Amino acid sequence: MKHCIGALADSAAGGQTRTEGTESIMAENKRDYYEVLGLEKSASADEIKKAYRVLAKKYHPDMNPGDKEAEAKFKEVNEAYAVLSDTDKKARYDQYGFAGVDPNMGAGQGAGGFGGFGGDFGGFDFGDIFSSFFGGGQGGSSARRNAPVQGEDLQYRVMLSFEEAAFGCKKTITYNRIEKCPECGATGAAKGSSAETCTACKGTGQVRVSQRTAFGMFQSTAPCSECHGTGKIIKTPCKNCNGKGYIKVSKTLEVTVPAGIDDGERIGVKGQGNAGRNGGSNGDLVIVVSVRPHPIFERDGYNIYCEVPITFAEAALGAEIDVPTLEGDMKYTIPEGTQNGTQFTIRGKGIQMVRSARRGDLIFSVMVEIPKNLSTNQKQLLRDFAASCGDGNHQKKTSFFKKIFKDREK
Repeated sequence: MKHCIGALADSAAGGQTRTEGTESIMAENKRDYYEVLGLEKSASADEIKKAYRVLAKKYHPDMNPGDKEAEAKFKEVNEAYAVLSDTDKKARYDQYGFAGVDPNMGAGQGAGGFGGFGGDFGGFDFGDIFSSFFGGGQGGSSARRNAPVQGEDLQYRVMLSFEEAAFGCKKTITYNRIEKCPECGATGAAKGSSAETCTACKGTGQVRVSQRTAFGMFQSTAPCSECHGTGKIIKTPCKNCNGKGYIKVSKTLEVTVPAGIDDGERIGVKGQGNAGRNGGSNGDLVIVVSVRPHPIFERDGYNIYCEVPITFAEAALGAEIDVPTLEGDMKYTIPEGTQNGTQFTIRGKGIQMVRSARRGDLIFSVMVEIPKNLSTNQKQLLRDFAASCGDGNHQKKTSFFKKIFKDREK
């Protein structure tokens, strides 16, 4: 089960009102995200993740140094996975296409991110929050309307390298959030003025509505249309927020990513979401982690796995070989007669456990590389070697055929 890796301390700061000026991305120049990953629209989350790992490894810059085409495809694969691996973004993309996930097309996503992964408000609509702040069709008593309301949580997706996830790192992120207007202190009224009691509803925020039906006259309550259910009228609105009391700003934070975090896990940053109202606390910022696949290692929990190629002679005679680790190559002695696929474990060379000094293991399997394109002399030497070995050096082969003969005799 994926989980939230604690709440990190608030760090750096200051936000400024975001300036919009980016041109819309031409969706017609993009390939369908399902096509990019080679999947059908009905693909499951596991199928999406598996396809991404295969393609990301195939086009990884470390596997294709200097190949601009592979680099472009790697970015394209990352972008597709960023959308299709996120439940909310995938739903918007399935319904609206690129317009549902492109911030420049009005989909409501925030800008920024790493490797093409933008931050977003998880379907948050700027107009919706204002309608809820100022009535939005909600009834209830004055006490309920003025009760503290916590701000919404926000999500931001960050892309990490395999090593960054293994050892931890710091990331500077920029995202959009809702804050109280500093000019009016969230009142919505210009400096030197204040909101007045609505005369239509006498400050209750509600009006009685009579309706004639077949059963007679019925009365009900509805939000006041004059004050939108707030009970207050702002005659001189604040110019900075247009009387809303809240503004959208761009916020920059430095976030500490703990060592050992895994793909799909989350980091909670307390109080860095949207502002609350009526004295309510801010929501939180939830950072969803994506980890790029490594060209050599595969991760399973805190253990890592890899294959190490060795020669026929090294397998037969035993040898000291170089084994890759996250800190660089190390020497390891394999015994003579090592068989293809044999696994060896190096303790404590895996992934560090979250908030612990302990580490998982590195488990590598050897892959015996059979020589090709032998010369005539080399072939004859191998024939002589095979003849000199006899059956005693091939016990598995001898045992295999003995079992077949016994079965046939039955």
